Amino acid sequence: MIKINGFTCSFILCLSIASSACWGQEEITLEKLKLQLEILQKKIVQLEKQQMAATDSLEQATQVREEKANKITSQKIENSQTLNVYGTVRPTFGYIDESENSKADVRDALSHAGVKVTSEFAKNWRATLHGEWGIDLSNNGDFGKARQVYVALDSPLGRVGIGKQRPAQYLFIAEYVDIFNHSSSPFAYDPESLFFVDNLLTYQVESNGYTWIAAAQFDGDNGDNYRDLLNLGVSYDHQGLHAAFTYLTQDANTNGSTIGEDETYAAAFAYDFESGLYLALGYQDKAYQRINGDRDRNGHTLDLSAAYWLSKSYRLKLGYFDFSDGFDASNSYDFSGFNTTLEWLPTPYLRFHLEYLQRDFQYLTDFSSISIGFRYDFSTQWDY
Repeated sequence: MIKINGFTCSFILCLSIASSACWGQEEITLEKLKLQLEILQKKIVQLEKQQMAATDSLEQATQVREEKANKITSQKIENSQTLNVYGTVRPTFGYIDESENSKADVRDALSHAGVKVTSEFAKNWRATLHGEWGIDLSNNGDFGKARQVYVALDSPLGRVGIGKQRPAQYLFIAEYVDIFNHSSSPFAYDPESLFFVDNLLTYQVESNGYTWIAAAQFDGDNGDNYRDLLNLGVSYDHQGLHAAFTYLTQDANTNGSTIGEDETYAAAFAYDFESGLYLALGYQDKAYQRINGDRDRNGHTLDLSAAYWLSKSYRLKLGYFDFSDGFDASNSYDFSGFNTTLEWLPTPYLRFHLEYLQRDFQYLTDFSSISIGFRYDFSTQWDY
């Protein structure tokens, strides 16, 4: 028993010593961990400060870059200019049967060339210089007859133009039926209607698919000393649909003297179907009002145009037209007729056509022709 008690005491003593040693070591380890934790917390705080400083620096750098980019963009807008040079050459060759005479002739289908310069000098403010001149291939290829020459200013309030320009009558009524390769197209519109008007002041504004145009001619050397022509129009365009209405009043002059006034109401409708079919109608009702004793009269023009893509490169065009000037038989130029055209378009800028035209006059000799023709378009643009 004595040996056992001695061994037991010795074992208990050893355990006590070991326990005391472990407890002391554990206290030392906890102190080290607390110290390391404090060091880590200080480093974390320091890293957070560095990260915040880097973020602020990055934001400032981004802001500076954006300001520089906006400044450069603004400078580009203020100095943005575009130069466009374009032209189209349209010779035709045909067999013509007119006034009981038959002949073959080379003619021109309104070839022309032009230059257009646009300068955007501020946001939503743009100035345009446009000049366009005809090229008459049927007469020695003469160049120089002005079609349109004007300067225009576009702003958030609309567009103002001064010079020789297209009037609302053509832009809203005739343009949509003018799809044929002929100098007299649209055929009913052509004899007495407006294509270009000189000394013209125009105002145009667009909103929600509607386009409004007001145009007035001021030619002090001819006719009235003030306004010689007033042309008002509105159109609606949306997803292939075009619908328009115009009003035109114009002084009628003979030898520099005003003999009355011509008043015209017109409407147009056109639709471009997804199937490749295109239909358009243009109608004008014209009242010839005279002040020198001549009889007042009424006339009209009607143009129907249709086109259909037979394939990717071939298109068929059909047209019907009817013109009346209101004169009696001895002076009347009334006619109606139709034309058929087959076009081949191997590229977007090149086309060939075969056309048959029949014009039946009510009191004059009929006219017919069959012709072939080429059309080559070009356009080049520079931005500077």
